[in-house]
Amino acid sequence: MPAAPVPEPVPEDVRRLVAAALPQVAFDGWSARVLAGAAAETGLDLTRLRALLPGGAVDLAAASHRLGDEAMRARLAAVDLAAMRLNVRVAFALRARIEALPGREATRRAMALFTLPQNAGRGAALVWATADAIWNAVGDNATDGNWYTKRAILSAVWMSTVTFWLGDNTPGFEATHAFINRRIADVLRFEKNKARIAPLKRLLAAIPAPLPRRDLPGLWVPEDAGNG
Repeated sequence: MPAAPVPEPVPEDVRRLVAAALPQVAFDGWSARVLAGAAAETGLDLTRLRALLPGGAVDLAAASHRLGDEAMRARLAAVDLAAMRLNVRVAFALRARIEALPGREATRRAMALFTLPQNAGRGAALVWATADAIWNAVGDNATDGNWYTKRAILSAVWMSTVTFWLGDNTPGFEATHAFINRRIADVLRFEKNKARIAPLKRLLAAIPAPLPRRDLPGLWVPEDAGNG
């Protein structure tokens, strides 16, 4: 299976917009007002702003999430993951992603934004992308239906971890780290038991993993894309 593609980096102008917006997100959420203020602060004209973020404040919140994934990938690339056991690798990745969150209130506001019906699909795609980034980083080589089940389960683990972290007041987020370890143990136990169920094993073996950039969940590419 070809190596998983690394997502395009967030444009520098969008990085500046996110940085300018974050201090105000806690008060006004990921809103058009906050986006307008960030654009004014960074000197970005309306034409450029619309080109970068056609979806407005929702695109800004999505960019903040993508920046968190970028920071996590950089953190993971700086350590020797191969020297760790798989459960330690995945737990380390989840902790690195938690550390890359923009702050509790900005995270809480983003979760509320992406649970709105009109944004739910976008939010699910972002969570899936985080789970995919983690599995790719820790060396997952699934080429069948296990590719999907691993990412679906880790997506749920990530969301439950963020929810737990939002209410964690322990020093150094020790309770969140313990929560992560428990959830990863559950995931690996499930994966082990799943492999013992012959009908399920045969079913998953018959399902191919997606081709890079073409049929990832949450991503639609027209059949004639690039053909004129």
